[in-house]
Amino acid sequence: MKSLDYTRKKSQYRRRRRERARSAKPRSPSEVESEEFSPLMLEDRVVIKLLYEELIRIEHVERAWKLQKERDVTDAHHLLWRALLDDPELDRDTIFAQAAAVYDFKPVRFSKVEMLTFLRTHEDLFTEKQWTEMMAFPVAPVGFDYATKGEHKPIVFATHDPTNTAIHRFLHTLNKKRFELRFAPEAVVVALLANRFRRSSTLMRQDLPFDLGVSEDADLIDEETLDAEINRSALIHLFETILTEAVRQGASDIHIVPNARRHIEILFRLDGSLHRWHVEERIHPEAFLAVVKDNSFNVDRFVRDKAQDGFIQRQVDGALIRFRVSVLPVVNARMDIRSESIVIRILDDRKVVKDLSLLGLHEKALAGFEWAIRQPYGMVVLTGPTGSGKSTTLNAALTQIATPDRNVITVEDPVEYVIPEVRQIKLSHQLPLEEALRAILRHDPDVVMVGEMRDRATAELAIKLANTGHLTFSTLHTNDAPSAVSRLYKMGVEPFLIAYAINLVVAQRLIRKLCPECKEVETDLDGELLRYLGFTEEEMSTLTFYKSGKNPHCKTCKGAGYKGRRAVAETMLFSKEIRAMIMAAEDMIDEDGLRAQAVKEGMLTLKDSAREVVKMGDTSVEEMLRVVGGAL
Repeated sequence: MKSLDYTRKKSQYRRRRRERARSAKPRSPSEVESEEFSPLMLEDRVVIKLLYEELIRIEHVERAWKLQKERDVTDAHHLLWRALLDDPELDRDTIFAQAAAVYDFKPVRFSKVEMLTFLRTHEDLFTEKQWTEMMAFPVAPVGFDYATKGEHKPIVFATHDPTNTAIHRFLHTLNKKRFELRFAPEAVVVALLANRFRRSSTLMRQDLPFDLGVSEDADLIDEETLDAEINRSALIHLFETILTEAVRQGASDIHIVPNARRHIEILFRLDGSLHRWHVEERIHPEAFLAVVKDNSFNVDRFVRDKAQDGFIQRQVDGALIRFRVSVLPVVNARMDIRSESIVIRILDDRKVVKDLSLLGLHEKALAGFEWAIRQPYGMVVLTGPTGSGKSTTLNAALTQIATPDRNVITVEDPVEYVIPEVRQIKLSHQLPLEEALRAILRHDPDVVMVGEMRDRATAELAIKLANTGHLTFSTLHTNDAPSAVSRLYKMGVEPFLIAYAINLVVAQRLIRKLCPECKEVETDLDGELLRYLGFTEEEMSTLTFYKSGKNPHCKTCKGAGYKGRRAVAETMLFSKEIRAMIMAAEDMIDEDGLRAQAVKEGMLTLKDSAREVVKMGDTSVEEMLRVVGGAL
C-alpha cells in the first residue's frame, strides 16, 4: 500500500506541475530558492528507491536538497541522489548500488580469484597509460562475459559509479570491440587495481573486502594458495581457448600430448593433417591433463593406467558443439611423468553435408550412388580406412532419403551427428550390435544403417535386412570395392546372399585440395611417376600441373598449401554379370575379375578418380601419390 499511495501522489503532483507550467510565468532564481522542500517534488528515481527501501530518511533528503540548491539552483530537481553521497550518516556504497540497480547496471558476480586471475593474465590488453587512467576513476577490467553469444566476448569492467558518463567515454577510447560496465564496491575496485600495481599480498587484508556483498570465511587467503588457484584458473582458460579455436579453425581433432621436456604439445588435425598449434612450457603436464579430464564427463582424473572415453559439450559462436574425448596412457622418455595422450574429436552438426554434390564425387560415381540410395531395398556398402569420409557420405545419403513417411533407423557406436527424421540407436554393454539388429527387425524399419559389419553374425543380419525389403547401409574396412566382396565371403557369408543383397559398393578416400590463392604451376615433373599414375603422353604434354605454394603469409591456408578436402571414389554397381561372377565363386572371390568387369562397365578406379582431380587442377601429383599411390 505504501508504494501504491506514494506512486499515486507522485502522479498527481506531476500532472499539477505540467498544468502549472503551461499557465504560469517563468519563475526567477530567487523564487526557486525561496521554495520550501516537499517530498512530492521529488523527480529523482534513485532517491525514491532509497526512501522506499527505507535506506534513508526524509531528513537526509532535505539536507541533500539544501546542499544541491547551494551548489546550483537551476539543477535542484536533477541528480539529487549524488548530494546524498556527502552525508556522513549514509553509506556511499549503498547509494551507488541502488543507483546502479535503478539504471539497470548489473552487479559483478566474479569471485576474488577470478578477478585477480584476469588482471594477472590479461595485463597486455591495456597500455600503462590506460591502467593509470583506470586507477583515477577508478574502473577495472575483471573478466569476460562468456554467457554472451557471439565471436567476441565482451570485457566486463567494474566500477562503483557505473552511471558516470565520463567512465563510459573513457571505455570507448580503449577501442575494444565489446565491453560491459557493472557495479562493484569502490574498495573492491581500488584493491584490484592496487594489486595490479603492487603485486603483493597486503591487499588481502580484512579492511579491503572482496566479497562483493557475499559472505565468506574470514580466513585470509595466503599467496601460495592464491597462486595455486590462479594457475588452475589459467589452465581452465587455456583449455577453453583450445576448444574454441579448434572449432573456429575447422579442425576435426585436437591432440594433447606431453613430451619429454615436460611441455604440453597441442595439435589440430586440419584437412587430414596434424599441425602443431601451441606448445605450453609454463605448466606441469599432469596439471593440465587433470584439468582436461575434470572437464570431461565420464572420465576419472585419478585413473591413469587404462583407456577412458568421455564427452564434452560447449556453446561456440552460438552453436552447440559436442566433443568426444579419448584418454590413453602412453610411455614417456621421462619416467617421472605419468603420461597420457588425449585426443578430442570435434562433432559440429553444421559440418554435416546435406547435398551429395558437395561430396566431390566424380559425375559417374555420383550417378551410381544416387541410383543405389533411391532403391526400395538392397544394400549399399561403403569401404575404406579410418578417416576416409565414410560417415560423412553415409550421413549425406541418410539426409537425402530421410522423410517423415519413412522409418529410418541407425545403429552406431558412438552416435556422432544427430540427423533430423532419423531414429539413432547408440550401442552399449546392455545393447550390443547383434541384439540391436534383431530388435530393429521387429521395429518396422524402411531404411537401416549399420555402423560396421565386424563379423559373420552382424553381416548376415544386415544382409537379411536387405533381402527382406529394406534399404540397408553399412561399412567395411577394405582397400577397394572388389575386396569388400572378398571380405564378406571370408567372413562366411554365402555367395548367393552377397550377390543378391548388395546393390553398390563404394570405396572412398579423401584427397586434399590445393589452396586456390597460393598454388603454383609444377615445372619439375617426373615422367616415370606420371606414367605410373596412369597419365598418357598426350596428357603430360598438354596439361598444366599444379603444386602447393606453402606461402606462410597466405590468409586462406596459412602456409599449409592445401585448403579443404574432397572425396575420390570407385563405385562398383552389381550388374547381372558381376552377380553371376560372385555366384560362380568356389574357393575364393576373383577380385581382379570383378574389377576388370566393373571397369568395362564404366567404373572409375580410385586412381582414375584421383587422376581426374589432378587434371582439373584441384590437387597435386604429390597428393595423389600420397592418397592412392598403391591403388590399382
